[in-house]
Amino acid sequence: MKIEISRKNIYDDQKQARIHRLKQLQHTTPKVDYAKQYDLCLKLYDEYKSYQYDSAYVYVNKLKEISVSMNDMSRAYYSQIKLGFILLSSGMFKETFDSMRKVDPKMLNDSMKVEYYFIMYRCNTDLAKYNNDKYFTPNYLKIGNAYIDSAIKLSKPGSVDRIYYTGLKHVGENDNNRGSQELNKLLVPNAQISMHLRAMITCSLGQIYINSDKKEEGTKLLVQSAIADIKSSTKETVALFTLAEQLYKAGNIKDAYSFIQLAKADADFYGARQRKIQIGAILPLVAAEELSHSEKEKHTILTYLLAITALASLVILFLVMIYKQLGKLKHKERIIEDQNVQLKDINYKLVEDAHIKEEYIGQFFKIISGYILKLEKLKMSIDTKLSIKKYDDIRLIVNNINIKKEREVLYYSFDHIFLKIFPNFISVFNSQFDEKDQIWPHEHEVLNTDLRIFALIRMGINDNETIAKILEYSVNTIYVYKMRIKAKSKNPDQFEQCIMDIKAVDTIE
Repeated sequence: MKIEISRKNIYDDQKQARIHRLKQLQHTTPKVDYAKQYDLCLKLYDEYKSYQYDSAYVYVNKLKEISVSMNDMSRAYYSQIKLGFILLSSGMFKETFDSMRKVDPKMLNDSMKVEYYFIMYRCNTDLAKYNNDKYFTPNYLKIGNAYIDSAIKLSKPGSVDRIYYTGLKHVGENDNNRGSQELNKLLVPNAQISMHLRAMITCSLGQIYINSDKKEEGTKLLVQSAIADIKSSTKETVALFTLAEQLYKAGNIKDAYSFIQLAKADADFYGARQRKIQIGAILPLVAAEELSHSEKEKHTILTYLLAITALASLVILFLVMIYKQLGKLKHKERIIEDQNVQLKDINYKLVEDAHIKEEYIGQFFKIISGYILKLEKLKMSIDTKLSIKKYDDIRLIVNNINIKKEREVLYYSFDHIFLKIFPNFISVFNSQFDEKDQIWPHEHEVLNTDLRIFALIRMGINDNETIAKILEYSVNTIYVYKMRIKAKSKNPDQFEQCIMDIKAVDTIE
């Protein structure tokens, strides 16, 4: 699915190329050659009808104009049917009925009548679903069934149209078994159906299976439908929206959010009013869940970072205390040595001083042993907590009391975790500067101080004091760093906002 989404622009470019060729051919065709002009406008309409409403509307009006010039009422009515299709696709029910009322079915050949009856069926059944009212919906469904019956009778036995319409009729009558049997006939290998029709069939079957509690099979069919829509460059699509809704209900928020955004973009591109309303009803719910999920991940990482900082600070505190105690002990040792020199001619005082010295030395080792014991208890306590939280890597911070190294490990961990979430941070950051002012880490670095300051800002840590504590700088130093870097950027006023706009990595898958 995601592979096909990545190829979406390729399929759209192919459609645009077909449209361009048709427009060139239309331009070189004499205006008075009405038959060929009508045929080319019809082909251009077919390219646009499920791709872009405004352009399809332009060409359907050209069809009507050419029909008048040809004085061909059959083609004029057929053009009116084509107008009804795009009006219905855009969600304008009243305008669709107004357009279709102008058609005289008696002036149509059988294939045109089939298309007329099918659009009238869709218009009534779509309106029934939209209203979902116990008073009016049954009548719309009854009228729609009458139209689909007429379409089935006029379509050729064994044709794709008859099989498709029959399947839809059974589904509309809540006979999902017979409906799915008919529709599945069109999905056999080598079936001669368009990619757009394949999308509609698999979408209908997917909804049938989901409603029958076969959610896994239904979701797979919706994926197939969405892929077919992408390959056919269909923008007036139900599949992506339905798939996103199903994934949201299943708890797959990440993919649901991605697909609902694609569905909204397609609806905006086509101009499908009804689809915009449907998407607008669910998009805020999916977006809220996605935001909540992202905030939880951000909070977890921040908590991890703060825990490392707190542990490092605790180690530093104990090292300072030990250093002070060692200084006091050394001072006392010097006093004892001075006393021994002064009292060496008095045996009693010498013995007494020796005894005092022994007592101080014993006290020294007692104090050192006490601190070692405390450190061991602290280490055991931290190991226990770390074991519970499974922060195995952090044990190295306590075992190795080289503060500089621990701080480097802290930054190294932060840098790698951060770049895992924001892999394009460095390149986007440097895109805000001229080449001579760009800031890149050295070969042995992951992030340098300049980059790390704005990495913390991107993580949501905007307070200079907090950043200063984490990076072991003064608040003023951090302020100077920030101002100097922003001043060199192409747009200083928008620089921090550009940093905050860096996205985080579709994984689905």
